Amino acid sequence: MIKHGLGRGLDSLLRSYDEEVKNDKPKESETPQQTINYNNMSANYQGDIQKIDINKIYANPNQPRKNFDKESLNELTESIKLHGLIQPIVVNKMDDGYMIIAGERRYRACLNCGLKEIDCIVKNYTEKQVAEISIIENLQREDLNPVEMAKGIKRLMDEYGLTQEKVSERLGKSRSAIANSLRILSLYPEVLELVEKGKISFGHAKILASIDDYTTQLLLAKKVAKDKLTVRDLEKEVNSILGGKKKVKKAVLPSEELQDFISDLQRKLGTKVSVIGNDKKGRIYIDYYSQDDLDRIYDIVLRR
Repeated sequence: MIKHGLGRGLDSLLRSYDEEVKNDKPKESETPQQTINYNNMSANYQGDIQKIDINKIYANPNQPRKNFDKESLNELTESIKLHGLIQPIVVNKMDDGYMIIAGERRYRACLNCGLKEIDCIVKNYTEKQVAEISIIENLQREDLNPVEMAKGIKRLMDEYGLTQEKVSERLGKSRSAIANSLRILSLYPEVLELVEKGKISFGHAKILASIDDYTTQLLLAKKVAKDKLTVRDLEKEVNSILGGKKKVKKAVLPSEELQDFISDLQRKLGTKVSVIGNDKKGRIYIDYYSQDDLDRIYDIVLRR
Protein backbone atom coordinates (compact mmCIF):
# COMPACT_ATOMS: atom_id res chain seq x y z
CA MET A 1 0.00 0.00 0.00
CA ILE A 2 1.37 3.38 -0.98
CA LYS A 3 1.73 5.78 1.93
CA HIS A 4 0.06 9.12 1.51
CA GLY A 5 1.62 11.19 4.28
CA LEU A 6 1.43 14.94 4.34
CA GLY A 7 4.02 16.75 2.31
CA ARG A 8 4.84 19.30 5.01
CA GLY A 9 5.09 19.31 8.80
CA LEU A 10 2.28 20.40 11.08
CA ASP A 11 4.44 23.24 12.42
CA SER A 12 4.71 24.65 8.90
CA LEU A 13 0.97 24.30 8.43
CA LEU A 14 0.19 26.12 11.69
CA ARG A 15 2.56 28.93 10.74
CA SER A 16 0.52 29.50 7.57
CA TYR A 17 -2.62 29.89 9.67
CA ASP A 18 -0.79 32.18 12.07
CA GLU A 19 0.07 34.38 9.12
CA GLU A 20 -3.62 34.50 8.16
CA VAL A 21 -4.49 35.61 11.70
CA LYS A 22 -1.74 38.22 11.56
CA ASN A 23 -3.01 39.56 8.24
CA ASP A 24 -6.53 39.79 9.65
CA LYS A 25 -5.46 42.23 12.39
CA PRO A 26 -7.47 45.46 12.14
CA LYS A 27 -5.94 48.63 10.82
CA GLU A 28 -5.18 51.63 13.02
CA SER A 29 -8.35 53.37 11.88
CA GLU A 30 -10.55 50.72 13.49
CA THR A 31 -12.03 50.93 16.97
CA PRO A 32 -9.81 50.61 20.08
CA GLN A 33 -11.81 47.65 21.38
CA GLN A 34 -11.16 45.65 18.19
CA THR A 35 -7.48 46.54 18.31
CA ILE A 36 -7.16 45.31 21.89
CA ASN A 37 -8.73 41.94 21.01
CA TYR A 38 -6.43 41.38 18.08
CA ASN A 39 -3.36 42.50 19.99
CA ASN A 40 -4.14 39.79 22.51
CA MET A 41 -4.18 37.32 19.64
CA SER A 42 -0.82 38.48 18.32
CA ALA A 43 0.98 37.35 21.46
CA ASN A 44 -0.38 33.84 20.97
CA TYR A 45 0.38 33.24 17.34
CA GLN A 46 4.04 33.91 18.04
CA GLY A 47 4.08 30.51 19.75
CA ASP A 48 4.52 31.47 23.41
CA ILE A 49 4.29 28.47 25.75
CA GLN A 50 1.81 28.75 28.62
CA LYS A 51 1.01 26.39 31.49
CA ILE A 52 -2.72 25.61 31.32
CA ASP A 53 -4.89 23.90 33.93
CA ILE A 54 -5.52 20.41 32.50
CA ASN A 55 -9.18 20.62 33.56
CA LYS A 56 -9.66 23.57 31.19
CA ILE A 57 -8.40 21.58 28.19
CA TYR A 58 -10.62 19.32 26.10
CA ALA A 59 -10.40 17.31 22.90
CA ASN A 60 -11.77 18.54 19.59
CA PRO A 61 -15.16 16.76 19.23
CA ASN A 62 -14.70 16.77 15.46
CA GLN A 63 -11.25 15.17 15.57
CA PRO A 64 -11.39 12.32 13.02
CA ARG A 65 -9.04 10.15 15.05
CA LYS A 66 -11.04 8.49 17.82
CA ASN A 67 -8.96 5.44 18.73
CA PHE A 68 -5.48 5.50 20.24
CA ASP A 69 -3.22 2.46 20.52
CA LYS A 70 -3.18 1.51 24.22
CA GLU A 71 0.36 0.15 24.21
CA SER A 72 1.74 3.24 22.51
CA LEU A 73 -0.21 5.49 24.89
CA ASN A 74 1.13 3.61 27.91
CA GLU A 75 4.69 3.98 26.63
CA LEU A 76 4.19 7.72 26.21
CA THR A 77 2.71 7.93 29.71
CA GLU A 78 5.77 6.28 31.22
CA SER A 79 8.06 8.56 29.20
CA ILE A 80 6.28 11.68 30.47
CA LYS A 81 6.49 10.40 34.05
CA LEU A 82 10.24 10.02 33.63
CA HIS A 83 11.18 13.00 31.45
CA GLY A 84 8.14 15.29 31.56
CA LEU A 85 6.24 16.62 28.54
CA ILE A 86 8.98 17.43 26.02
CA GLN A 87 6.76 18.83 23.26
CA PRO A 88 3.87 21.19 24.20
CA ILE A 89 0.43 20.52 22.81
CA VAL A 90 -1.29 23.10 20.61
CA VAL A 91 -4.66 24.43 21.79
CA ASN A 92 -7.17 27.01 20.63
CA LYS A 93 -8.59 29.57 23.08
CA MET A 94 -12.35 29.08 23.34
CA ASP A 95 -15.07 30.67 25.47
CA ASP A 96 -15.32 27.54 27.63
CA GLY A 97 -11.61 26.69 27.85
CA TYR A 98 -8.94 25.42 25.48
CA MET A 99 -9.66 22.98 22.64
CA ILE A 100 -6.86 20.74 21.41
CA ILE A 101 -5.66 21.36 17.87
CA ALA A 102 -2.67 19.01 17.94
CA GLY A 103 -1.39 16.66 20.63
CA GLU A 104 -4.43 14.78 21.93
CA ARG A 105 -2.34 11.65 22.53
CA ARG A 106 0.10 13.68 24.65
CA TYR A 107 -2.86 15.20 26.50
CA ARG A 108 -4.27 11.76 27.29
CA ALA A 109 -0.89 10.58 28.52
CA CYS A 110 -0.65 13.64 30.80
CA LEU A 111 -4.08 12.78 32.21
CA ASN A 112 -2.82 9.27 32.93
CA CYS A 113 0.16 10.79 34.74
CA GLY A 114 -2.13 12.85 36.93
CA LEU A 115 -0.58 16.16 35.87
CA LYS A 116 -2.40 19.30 36.98
CA GLU A 117 -1.02 21.59 34.26
CA ILE A 118 0.24 21.12 30.70
CA ASP A 119 2.62 23.21 28.63
CA CYS A 120 0.58 24.56 25.72
CA ILE A 121 1.05 26.78 22.70
CA VAL A 122 -2.14 28.83 22.60
CA LYS A 123 -3.67 29.85 19.27
CA ASN A 124 -6.64 32.02 18.34
CA TYR A 125 -7.91 30.43 15.17
CA THR A 126 -11.39 30.75 13.74
CA GLU A 127 -13.81 27.81 13.80
CA LYS A 128 -13.23 27.40 10.07
CA GLN A 129 -9.45 27.27 10.47
CA VAL A 130 -9.69 24.73 13.30
CA ALA A 131 -11.94 22.52 11.17
CA GLU A 132 -9.53 22.73 8.24
CA ILE A 133 -6.56 21.86 10.46
CA SER A 134 -8.46 18.88 11.87
CA ILE A 135 -9.06 17.50 8.38
CA ILE A 136 -5.50 18.17 7.25
CA GLU A 137 -4.04 16.58 10.38
CA ASN A 138 -6.15 13.51 9.59
CA LEU A 139 -4.68 13.49 6.08
CA GLN A 140 -1.22 13.14 7.66
CA ARG A 141 -1.99 9.59 8.68
CA GLU A 142 0.02 7.10 6.66
CA ASP A 143 -2.66 4.40 6.79
CA LEU A 144 -5.17 6.33 4.70
CA ASN A 145 -6.22 4.60 1.50
CA PRO A 146 -6.40 6.61 -1.77
CA VAL A 147 -10.17 7.02 -1.51
CA GLU A 148 -10.00 8.39 2.04
CA MET A 149 -7.29 10.78 0.90
CA ALA A 150 -9.32 11.94 -2.10
CA LYS A 151 -12.49 12.41 -0.03
CA GLY A 152 -10.56 14.41 2.56
CA ILE A 153 -9.21 16.71 -0.14
CA LYS A 154 -12.66 17.10 -1.70
CA ARG A 155 -14.12 17.95 1.70
CA LEU A 156 -11.59 20.76 2.09
CA MET A 157 -12.70 22.14 -1.26
CA ASP A 158 -16.45 21.65 -0.84
CA GLU A 159 -16.90 22.72 2.77
CA TYR A 160 -14.26 25.42 3.04
CA GLY A 161 -14.14 26.82 -0.49
CA LEU A 162 -10.48 25.97 -1.10
CA THR A 163 -9.24 25.73 -4.67
CA GLN A 164 -6.92 22.93 -5.82
CA GLU A 165 -4.09 25.43 -5.66
CA LYS A 166 -4.91 26.34 -2.03
CA VAL A 167 -5.21 22.68 -1.07
CA SER A 168 -1.83 21.96 -2.65
CA GLU A 169 -0.34 24.79 -0.56
CA ARG A 170 -1.98 23.50 2.62
CA LEU A 171 -0.76 19.94 2.05
CA GLY A 172 2.61 20.79 0.54
CA LYS A 173 1.79 18.66 -2.51
CA SER A 174 1.86 19.53 -6.20
CA ARG A 175 -1.34 20.65 -7.84
CA SER A 176 -1.13 17.71 -10.24
CA ALA A 177 -1.01 15.31 -7.28
CA ILE A 178 -4.18 16.90 -5.89
CA ALA A 179 -5.90 16.68 -9.29
CA ASN A 180 -4.91 13.02 -9.71
CA SER A 181 -6.19 12.21 -6.24
CA LEU A 182 -9.56 13.85 -6.91
CA ARG A 183 -9.78 12.15 -10.28
CA ILE A 184 -10.39 8.70 -8.82
CA LEU A 185 -13.63 9.90 -7.18
CA SER A 186 -15.20 9.72 -10.66
CA LEU A 187 -14.97 5.91 -10.43
CA TYR A 188 -18.19 3.97 -9.99
CA PRO A 189 -18.96 3.01 -6.36
CA GLU A 190 -18.22 -0.69 -6.83
CA VAL A 191 -14.77 0.15 -8.22
CA LEU A 192 -14.11 2.70 -5.48
CA GLU A 193 -14.87 -0.01 -2.95
CA LEU A 194 -12.12 -2.19 -4.44
CA VAL A 195 -9.68 0.72 -4.08
CA GLU A 196 -10.75 1.27 -0.46
CA LYS A 197 -10.16 -2.41 0.31
CA GLY A 198 -6.69 -2.30 -1.25
CA LYS A 199 -7.65 -4.73 -4.00
CA ILE A 200 -6.47 -2.28 -6.65
CA SER A 201 -3.86 0.47 -6.30
CA PHE A 202 -3.99 4.20 -6.84
CA GLY A 203 -2.11 3.73 -10.11
CA HIS A 204 -4.75 1.29 -11.34
CA ALA A 205 -7.50 3.63 -10.19
CA LYS A 206 -6.13 6.55 -12.24
CA ILE A 207 -6.26 4.45 -15.41
CA LEU A 208 -9.73 3.12 -14.67
CA ALA A 209 -10.99 6.67 -14.07
CA SER A 210 -10.31 7.33 -17.77
CA ILE A 211 -13.05 4.89 -18.74
CA ASP A 212 -16.62 6.16 -18.59
CA ASP A 213 -18.32 2.87 -19.53
CA TYR A 214 -19.60 1.26 -16.35
CA THR A 215 -19.39 -2.38 -17.48
CA THR A 216 -15.86 -2.03 -18.87
CA GLN A 217 -14.60 -0.18 -15.83
CA LEU A 218 -15.98 -2.72 -13.39
CA LEU A 219 -14.83 -5.70 -15.50
CA LEU A 220 -11.26 -4.42 -15.60
CA ALA A 221 -11.25 -3.54 -11.91
CA LYS A 222 -12.33 -7.06 -10.96
CA LYS A 223 -9.71 -8.53 -13.28
CA VAL A 224 -6.98 -6.43 -11.67
CA ALA A 225 -8.07 -7.65 -8.23
CA LYS A 226 -8.39 -11.28 -9.24
CA ASP A 227 -5.32 -11.70 -11.46
CA LYS A 228 -3.06 -9.23 -9.60
CA LEU A 229 -2.42 -7.23 -12.77
CA THR A 230 0.31 -4.60 -12.67
CA VAL A 231 -0.39 -1.05 -13.80
CA ARG A 232 1.38 -1.78 -17.09
CA ASP A 233 -0.69 -4.94 -17.52
CA LEU A 234 -3.85 -2.88 -17.06
CA GLU A 235 -2.69 -0.34 -19.65
CA LYS A 236 -2.27 -3.19 -22.16
CA GLU A 237 -5.71 -4.56 -21.31
CA VAL A 238 -7.29 -1.17 -21.86
CA ASN A 239 -5.56 -0.72 -25.21
CA SER A 240 -6.66 -4.19 -26.25
CA ILE A 241 -10.30 -3.60 -25.28
CA LEU A 242 -10.40 -0.27 -27.08
CA GLY A 243 -9.04 -1.82 -30.25
CA GLY A 244 -5.58 -0.30 -30.10
CA LYS A 245 -6.75 3.32 -29.82
CA LYS A 246 -4.03 5.72 -28.81
CA LYS A 247 -5.71 6.89 -25.65
CA VAL A 248 -8.34 5.69 -23.27
CA LYS A 249 -11.61 7.49 -23.74
CA LYS A 250 -11.89 10.17 -21.11
CA ALA A 251 -14.94 10.44 -18.91
CA VAL A 252 -17.34 13.23 -19.85
CA LEU A 253 -17.54 15.71 -17.00
CA PRO A 254 -20.88 17.09 -15.79
CA SER A 255 -21.95 20.25 -17.57
CA GLU A 256 -22.07 23.58 -15.77
CA GLU A 257 -25.86 23.34 -15.68
CA LEU A 258 -25.72 19.90 -14.02
CA GLN A 259 -23.17 21.12 -11.50
CA ASP A 260 -25.42 24.09 -10.68
CA PHE A 261 -28.33 21.68 -10.24
CA ILE A 262 -26.30 19.56 -7.80
CA SER A 263 -25.30 22.69 -5.87
CA ASP A 264 -28.95 23.80 -5.64
CA LEU A 265 -29.98 20.32 -4.50
CA GLN A 266 -27.24 20.32 -1.88
CA ARG A 267 -28.43 23.64 -0.47
CA LYS A 268 -32.05 22.49 -0.52
CA LEU A 269 -31.35 19.21 1.31
CA GLY A 270 -28.68 20.62 3.64
CA THR A 271 -26.30 17.72 3.02
CA LYS A 272 -23.62 16.58 0.60
CA VAL A 273 -24.89 15.66 -2.86
CA SER A 274 -22.62 14.24 -5.57
CA VAL A 275 -23.05 13.07 -9.15
CA ILE A 276 -21.34 10.47 -11.28
CA GLY A 277 -22.05 10.76 -14.98
CA ASN A 278 -23.09 13.52 -17.34
CA ASP A 279 -26.19 15.20 -18.76
CA LYS A 280 -27.23 12.05 -20.62
CA LYS A 281 -26.90 9.47 -17.85
CA GLY A 282 -25.45 8.99 -14.41
CA ARG A 283 -26.21 8.67 -10.72
CA ILE A 284 -26.90 11.17 -7.96
CA TYR A 285 -25.80 10.34 -4.41
CA ILE A 286 -27.31 11.98 -1.32
CA ASP A 287 -25.35 11.59 1.93
CA TYR A 288 -27.03 11.18 5.32
CA TYR A 289 -25.36 10.64 8.68
CA SER A 290 -28.06 9.37 11.03
CA GLN A 291 -31.65 8.12 11.14
CA ASP A 292 -32.82 11.63 12.01
CA ASP A 293 -30.89 13.02 9.05
CA LEU A 294 -32.51 10.46 6.75
CA ASP A 295 -35.97 11.31 8.10
CA ARG A 296 -35.28 15.00 7.55
CA ILE A 297 -34.28 14.42 3.92
CA TYR A 298 -37.35 12.21 3.44
CA ASP A 299 -39.59 15.03 4.67
CA ILE A 300 -38.02 17.49 2.24
CA VAL A 301 -38.18 15.19 -0.79
CA LEU A 302 -41.44 13.29 -0.34
CA ARG A 303 -43.64 15.25 2.05
CA ARG A 304 -45.18 18.51 1.07
